[in-house]
Amino acid sequence: MRPLHPQRMILLLAALVAFAPLSIDTYLPTLPSIARDLHASAASVQMTIGVFLAGLCIGMLFYGPLSDRFGRKRLLTGGMLMYLVATVGCMLASDIDQLIAWRFLQAVGGAAASVLARTIVRDIFAVDEAARTLSLMHLVTMIATLVAPTAGSLLMLIDGWRSIFAGLFLFAGLCLIACTWRLPETHPPLRRSGSLLAAAGGYWRIARDPVAVAYILCMGLSFGGMFAFITASPFVYTEYFGVSTLAYGWLFALNITGVILMTLINARFVRRVGPMRMLGVGATMAGLSAIGLALVAITGGGGLYGIVALIVLYVSVTGLLGANCVASLLQRHPHNAGAAAGLAVSMQFAMGSGFSALVGRLADGSPGPMCAVIAGAGLGAAGCYAWLSVRLQTSEMTGPSAICGADDEGLSP
Repeated sequence: MRPLHPQRMILLLAALVAFAPLSIDTYLPTLPSIARDLHASAASVQMTIGVFLAGLCIGMLFYGPLSDRFGRKRLLTGGMLMYLVATVGCMLASDIDQLIAWRFLQAVGGAAASVLARTIVRDIFAVDEAARTLSLMHLVTMIATLVAPTAGSLLMLIDGWRSIFAGLFLFAGLCLIACTWRLPETHPPLRRSGSLLAAAGGYWRIARDPVAVAYILCMGLSFGGMFAFITASPFVYTEYFGVSTLAYGWLFALNITGVILMTLINARFVRRVGPMRMLGVGATMAGLSAIGLALVAITGGGGLYGIVALIVLYVSVTGLLGANCVASLLQRHPHNAGAAAGLAVSMQFAMGSGFSALVGRLADGSPGPMCAVIAGAGLGAAGCYAWLSVRLQTSEMTGPSAICGADDEGLSP
């Protein structure tokens, strides 16, 4: 088997990370059509999104330690096969209960791609290069997220909502072929855990490591704030401020543009200054935007454009924080990289779901709850970085082994 060129490897890994957002975002335009076709309520159709997020979180927790024990490739291809079968099930579903069940299984299968793509990055790259690679992968994912709703609308023109799942099947099938024929096993037997129990014990080791927990909370809180914005902004922008649907689309696109810009900046400079300094840049920007949004929530001022500017600043650094937190976490626990990635990404989606529910529960028609929830998330992320900075500086004084907790080996692709 001839392995992929590094740039094509990054593109393939980015496609795998994009499984989850594509499976959600291309699907959003179909919800009203599904409700009509399957004679289902809006609430039951929206449940298909909730169970998908639940399936992702559960699947990620399993694939991580299993890949530490048995290797990455077999689990990756097995998960993708499950995704393909479940996608066919979604396409052929005759009632909403069937669709909900198949969506759950689709998420459990797709979780393999989301977790193991990040884990493979740690297998083959050292920490600085891993942070850069994760940033480039995130860039591709953001571009996919930006075009996914439009792609979903176009696919619906072919044969209604079932065409969405036909498109997802084709995408996943191509990724499976590429992984089967061109992706090598990146976790050889000599580097694997001695037993499944030892691999699962990686969760306990990570949970007992306060630095690892701080990395996970930093990325999870920033992600949670972004999900709070995604949940509340349609109502705040269009109903409170009277923004048209078209204008809302443009305002939303500003956030994606900001994410792409900051991701490119991170990819360019992280090898030069290191992931911790770039993490500091992102945490500072998140903290400043959080302070501004907290003032808006307290005073009720700011206006539409002030809120838009602060949220764009906040959302723009979520990818930067995620890439550098994951790279640093996997560097710290290289022998449990699968468990570390599984726990981090699972917690990221869990916190996204939790913050989404929180902002929905607090909603009162004004921008206040949205701004307050995002502010809390941003201040929490900045606080995690501040604690990390002090902790790691203290560790430097007591010895280098306390900083990393592990080696910084990486294999060149």
